[in-house]
Amino acid sequence: MKRVIASVLGAVVIGLGAQGAAAAEGGPELPEYTWSFDGVFGQFDLPAAQRGLQVYREVCAGCHSLRFVAFRDLAALGYNEDQIKAFAAEATVVDGPDDEGEMFERDGRPADRFPSPFPNEKAAAAANNGSAPPDLSLMAKARPHGPNYLRALLTGYADPPEDVEVMEGQSYNPYFPGMRIAMAPPLFEEGVEYQDGTEATVDQMAADVTQFLMWAAEPKLQERKQMGLKVILFLLVLTGILYAVKRKVWADLH
Repeated sequence: MKRVIASVLGAVVIGLGAQGAAAAEGGPELPEYTWSFDGVFGQFDLPAAQRGLQVYREVCAGCHSLRFVAFRDLAALGYNEDQIKAFAAEATVVDGPDDEGEMFERDGRPADRFPSPFPNEKAAAAANNGSAPPDLSLMAKARPHGPNYLRALLTGYADPPEDVEVMEGQSYNPYFPGMRIAMAPPLFEEGVEYQDGTEATVDQMAADVTQFLMWAAEPKLQERKQMGLKVILFLLVLTGILYAVKRKVWADLH
């Protein structure tokens, strides 16, 4: 069941589009959500990102990899060394070759990246009706307004209006280009049992997994913003010093 839901989530997020893409197809504009990472002083909401990791592991990981994210990177989300080792040990990693030239399986290590659930893309496609589930590492940055699109799409499933015909096997989602998507809703009320006791509504899970995927796509976002602020502060101080020197020089000349 988790593999089916995971396949749905990946197929859904393939449809990432720019702001207003759905509107161009006759659908609504994307909602403007408030995100903790927005703005000059924005930071990731670590508890939300941790919940998002739980959604990824329990719902998405059966079909989707995070090939640019290593287990040890989770330290940035507040996990300690023992927790990271435990996460890694739950994964089975193909390694090798050994001394006999054979590949072998072993438990994951913190230095390993999240493994793919399939040995190759063709195997992934064969297990998912001919469409390989995409890697989710950069999904939140794949298009402009990606976080808003992801959350809106994951929560946007609804009954089709009378003037919209939906074929058998399709679902209606106004935020998806064409408004018809061949995948069922990926998230369900209480679909996961959050470890921190948060109520797992569809919108909560969509927001949390989006927060996590945004971190996965740009884990250095906070450091980049902090560096930018330092550069701006330095330039302001330098400008003040140069202005003071100019006034002093011209005062002496006159």
